[in-house]
Amino acid sequence: MITVYTTGPACMQCRLTKQVMDAEGIAHTVIDLTEPGNVAAREYVTDDLGYSQAPVVVIDDHDHWSGFQPTRIRELAARIGSDR
Repeated sequence: MITVYTTGPACMQCRLTKQVMDAEGIAHTVIDLTEPGNVAAREYVTDDLGYSQAPVVVIDDHDHWSGFQPTRIRELAARIGSDR
């Protein structure tokens, strides 16, 4: 399961990341780190993964990145497409 951690609708990079993932047909879950109930998710992103910039895209424990990276999203889409 692919997860996109965002800082809400005001985050342009978060919106663009979600738009490109949708356009590429990549299924993903979105977690808004600004919501009070997502403290554990915030700690995971900042403490465990070490990121301080949103969005954070997590494919698995070893494949994740921060920021809007359309090239990585397209590479992911190609990889997922070849796995089907």
